[in-house]
Amino acid sequence: MKKIFLLAVLAGGLAFGQSKKVVASDIHWWGYKVAKSEASSHDGTIKVKSGDMVMKGNQLVGGSFVLDMTSINATDLTGEYQQKLNGHLKNGDFFEVEKHPTATFKITSVKKNDDKIYNSLVTGTLTVKGKTNPVTFPAKIAYSKGVVSLVSNKFSFDRQKFDVAYKSTMQDVFVKDDIDMVVKVTAQ
Repeated sequence: MKKIFLLAVLAGGLAFGQSKKVVASDIHWWGYKVAKSEASSHDGTIKVKSGDMVMKGNQLVGGSFVLDMTSINATDLTGEYQQKLNGHLKNGDFFEVEKHPTATFKITSVKKNDDKIYNSLVTGTLTVKGKTNPVTFPAKIAYSKGVVSLVSNKFSFDRQKFDVAYKSTMQDVFVKDDIDMVVKVTAQ
């Protein structure tokens, strides 16, 4: 009976995939102002709170990630200016982290890509501030010795689709709608 149960568990794992827990991540973002000046962009990081990647054989077939929006941090500034921008990004002007402390990304499909470096196209749903929209990006996916890594090429999404808008309409017109990101995630 134990052998039958063990075989059923193994078969189930092969049919539905094996979940690998995220153990390391590096999420980098860029936001841009419309003006072309020295201070026409800001960049920074966001931490992954938790996540998993689902493997079927040696292929990534799914996964989900919870982003800790309270960790959003501008890395192009220091001191008082960095603190002001971080506070501005976290308050009601943009991400409202008190109401929405996390964002999520769920992988819905992974397809082969002809690019020699970014071998896959990852599609999923991004949920920010309770708004969910599809996002697709090219990524290099590698799987070796039980460790899976996903490294995206720089990709963009429209912040307006997630209600991430400067609450002052007059000020919002000076901020570009596209936010760029690079995602690096390792799971085992």
